[in-house]
Amino acid sequence: MKLISVIKAEYKGDFKVFLEFDDGTSGIVDLKNHLDGEVFEPIRNIETFKNFTLDSWTIGWNNEADFSPEFLYNLVIKG
Repeated sequence: MKLISVIKAEYKGDFKVFLEFDDGTSGIVDLKNHLDGEVFEPIRNIETFKNFTLDSWTIGWNNEADFSPEFLYNLVIKG
């Protein structure tokens, strides 16, 4: 399986983010129903959620929460 990376991320409102991947795939993901677990608890606050950053392969937050690019890719592909 080829490794995939997020190369662009743009907040779109609510818990939605537009993502572009290094293979050219792009789309909006809604992460509202995927913020499970203790690490994502602070991110359930929309103001905190909006402050994600793009590192060399995915989006993440300052509390070290992130999503694997493969997980995000599947959300884009499956809608």
